[in-house]
Amino acid sequence: MKIARADSATRERVASLLMEGGPTTAAALASDLGLTPAAIRRHLDQLVADGIIEPRDPRTPGRRGRGRPAKEFAITDLGRDTFGHTYDDLASQALRYLRDHDGQDAVIDFARSRLTELEQKCTTAAAGSANAVQAVAKALTADGYAASVESSAAGEQICQHHCPVSHVAHEFPELCDAETEMLSRVLGTHVQRLATIAHGDGICTTHVPTQQGKKVTQR
Repeated sequence: MKIARADSATRERVASLLMEGGPTTAAALASDLGLTPAAIRRHLDQLVADGIIEPRDPRTPGRRGRGRPAKEFAITDLGRDTFGHTYDDLASQALRYLRDHDGQDAVIDFARSRLTELEQKCTTAAAGSANAVQAVAKALTADGYAASVESSAAGEQICQHHCPVSHVAHEFPELCDAETEMLSRVLGTHVQRLATIAHGDGICTTHVPTQQGKKVTQR
């Protein structure tokens, strides 16, 4: 029984690492967890069989010499479900009712209003930090979005590896649009949503340009 509990805890940790950090290889996971290649492979095989993770070809294989590049493993929608998707059907039904009885604008208003508290947290975090984007990512992580930041020549990208409302947002993209608007206000610049979990992408990615403009007026 102790072995079973240990295995379960290790697999939960593997799934958590993939959700928070995005797709990665078996070798990298083994290194992070201090496991042997044989041990990590056993856990990965079981997680794949359970539908929690899936193997993928790497996006940018690069030069690895001879042989094919190592497979990466990524969290699936079912895997994300284990991290807190609850009441999705009820939420979707409520939003359909709101849309059918009060119109599309009512859905938009709701999408914006549900982010009021999160916007305050992000604004406070950004105001007291030398790097507003990193501070906002930390605030998002604290709220369950498992966010990180990647740099590029054109700016930075906020990568959200988990979305608590992704299943509902698939039908109601207003939730994603409101979140993008919120990030734009907090960071004081126009941001662009490049990808979303709700529409089948591995992570939600928001581009923040290098040159930030004048602070956007709060609603």
